[in-house]
Amino acid sequence: MDYGITDTHSHPSFPLSDRVRRAIWNMTWIILFRTSPRPFHGWRRFLLRCFGAKVGHGAHIYPSAQIWAPWNVEFGEECGVADRVILYSQGKIILGRRCVISQGTHLCTGTHDYSKPEFPLVTAPISVGNEAWLAAECFVLPGVEIGEGAVIGARSVVTANIPSWMVCAGHPCKPIKPRKQFGPLD
Repeated sequence: MDYGITDTHSHPSFPLSDRVRRAIWNMTWIILFRTSPRPFHGWRRFLLRCFGAKVGHGAHIYPSAQIWAPWNVEFGEECGVADRVILYSQGKIILGRRCVISQGTHLCTGTHDYSKPEFPLVTAPISVGNEAWLAAECFVLPGVEIGEGAVIGARSVVTANIPSWMVCAGHPCKPIKPRKQFGPLD
């Protein structure tokens, strides 16, 4: 399958070591992450780092955010990941500095190649640029790059790369108008 990028990978299945690591993470998420009080962002950053996530200073990840494989996620400084966000990180997810991923948004790095009878898993990375905002309940497909400062409207389905500093929305998500770039004194 072609997602417009060269970093697409096919996987016949996940090795036992990955499955064990995911089982341990799931138990940690259920017992220690999901039940932590909302303001305990430092605790959740610590747990994510223990499982290999790269987490920037001041990142706010809320307790009901679901992260499939923390070792495949990079959280930029001061980025925000709201409640009920799903980071389906079978492939790499990179969230830039001060980006905001609003409630119910789903970033999905995995799919299946339906052109083959065995439906092999295909992964492709997702990146969200610095200061971008994905509004509530967006869905982002594998292989998408969202540019710096872009705004994605609520419930948009992002099927292709999004340019920097544009307001975009729809199904499929398309650029609507430029977004003002703010300087240090704005």
